[in-house]
Amino acid sequence: MTEETRTVFWQDGQVCLIDQRRIPFEFEVARYDTVEGVADAIRTMVVRGAPAIGAAAAFGVALAARQSRAGSVEGLLDDLRSAREVLARSRPTAVNLFWALDRMMRLAEGSAWESADALRAALLAEAQRIADEDIAINRRIGQHGAELVPDGATIIHHCNTGSLATVGWGTALGIIRTAALLQGKRVHVLVDETRPRLQGARLTAWELLQAGIPHTIIADSASGHYMRRHGVDLCLVGADRIAANGDTANKIGTYNLAVVARENGVPFYVVAPYSTIDMTILHGDLIEIEERDADEVKVIQGQPIAPAGSPAGNPAFDVTPNHYITGIVTEYGVIRPPFSVNLARLAAEIRGQSG
Repeated sequence: MTEETRTVFWQDGQVCLIDQRRIPFEFEVARYDTVEGVADAIRTMVVRGAPAIGAAAAFGVALAARQSRAGSVEGLLDDLRSAREVLARSRPTAVNLFWALDRMMRLAEGSAWESADALRAALLAEAQRIADEDIAINRRIGQHGAELVPDGATIIHHCNTGSLATVGWGTALGIIRTAALLQGKRVHVLVDETRPRLQGARLTAWELLQAGIPHTIIADSASGHYMRRHGVDLCLVGADRIAANGDTANKIGTYNLAVVARENGVPFYVVAPYSTIDMTILHGDLIEIEERDADEVKVIQGQPIAPAGSPAGNPAFDVTPNHYITGIVTEYGVIRPPFSVNLARLAAEIRGQSG
């Protein structure tokens, strides 16, 4: 997959998403012409990764505007509010979903539009802006984060944070791309397979293979062994929601990796755009954790791997407490502890710039 390929895009009046359930065996673009279809694509993980979900939701609002038969601005706003609720129910943990929906609705409700069609055009332009901004933000994240990567580094990466998890380029994997492809650094990536849906083994390994970046797939439970016996320079992970104190919700298994990294003295970095930081959530215990279908644990690619009668728990995310995190890499630079102080300072600076 080249850097120009977009995971989420608008074409011919439809929301187009690379179907991540089919990779690495097939490459297929799924196309949606209803809000319910986009919401289902988010729920069933046709599209996944916080930034990609946010962009998909934004295009979903633009699609709702296009599909609405309302002739008045007020009628269109009513339809948009209904569409927002449909999209908001798709997945509860990723804050970018709600950030994008709120941004689209602020635009819709914040001006006196001369016509419903003018609002429709503005919403599509805003969704496109969100998508374009994501790539630019990821590039800046990559530049900041690549400074943390020494030449010859061995890096452990969890889940998938590349082009497939964003609109393009990637967050944590974008740092690896920047270091390897743009700066010429020698890196080797240890790719956590990332149970239960194997986003590491299926998606991250596929992206690294396409980019020609050396890597080795490892079982999630092997990370401690590699840190202790083989040497690891740093861990890079993404985030679905970061609380005001730096506690981070990310793909299940991130917490385990952070604890083992601390035990072995390996720096552990969370990588995410500023939009993933939720200053309204004081700490990680307040973050809602999505519980998904047990079959994701008990079945792989349609093949049962456990007794049918055995129950299974399937939390999609866990929360890594802030004291395990070395730094949070955003488009504004690397934020370091104390996170409560430094995240609040960054938020105040951004508010000041926008004001």
